Amino acid sequence: DRKGVVRKTKKQTIIDNVYTQNGTKEMNDIFENLGIFPFPKPSFLLSQLIEFANTNKNDLILDFFSGSATTAHAVMQLNAEDKGTRKFIMVQLPEATDEKSEAYKAGYKNIAEIGKERIRRAGTNIVEDNQNKIGIDKLDIGFRVYKTDSSNMEEVYYHPEQLSQDNLFSLASNIKKERTPDDLLTQVILDLGLELNLPIEQKKMHGNNVFIVQTNALVACFDDNINIKIIDEIAQLKPFKVVFKDGSFSNSKDRINLEERFKRLSPETLITVI
Repeated sequence: DRKGVVRKTKKQTIIDNVYTQNGTKEMNDIFENLGIFPFPKPSFLLSQLIEFANTNKNDLILDFFSGSATTAHAVMQLNAEDKGTRKFIMVQLPEATDEKSEAYKAGYKNIAEIGKERIRRAGTNIVEDNQNKIGIDKLDIGFRVYKTDSSNMEEVYYHPEQLSQDNLFSLASNIKKERTPDDLLTQVILDLGLELNLPIEQKKMHGNNVFIVQTNALVACFDDNINIKIIDEIAQLKPFKVVFKDGSFSNSKDRINLEERFKRLSPETLITVI
């Protein structure tokens, strides 16, 4: 009205109730009647909202309050219906579930875990329900999970002037001990300004695990002891950038050889050692 007050009509109440009932039934179907998430929105409601927004078939759909990941479910369903290639980003705080809830008893300690499992199950169901549809084998139901965290690097990496003789030998590596190669790859991708949804291939080269991002946009190896033979094989890919750990090289001779080999075999490649 003129005072700016939004009044809820009987029609809106009916719609809300119908949607809530359908959303609950949908979750019960997905999770075998466990009743792990109360009052979720149904995927067809989100599908309608996405269509009302006049989105394109290759748009990126972002939901900052993902909850049970209904939006992701809707995006995959729409792609199955019209052969779209929409992508989704779901953002959800790891809000803890009540210890007395069915979700907690089923092993879901926070809401984000429920959302991840829903995406897995919904994607599988969508493929099975549309198995006779042409092109369903190309439907992308995969996703990656990222969590916010502190840098992988020790403070000395960013502020070397703060290093003193007292802690010189305790900081032989710039990288925090508990960080995995996947952690390091994620940070390198972000530092380079690349997208986190780029295709990533893992390949064994002379016993070492090598990450290849977007064909040759980035090649990285974070093993502790690399076989120096992988340098020539990586150089053949003509990568835009290569990244290694400083601790990957057993001696300074191998470290120098790295740069010399790339100067000869792939001079345009940018080399970073962290």
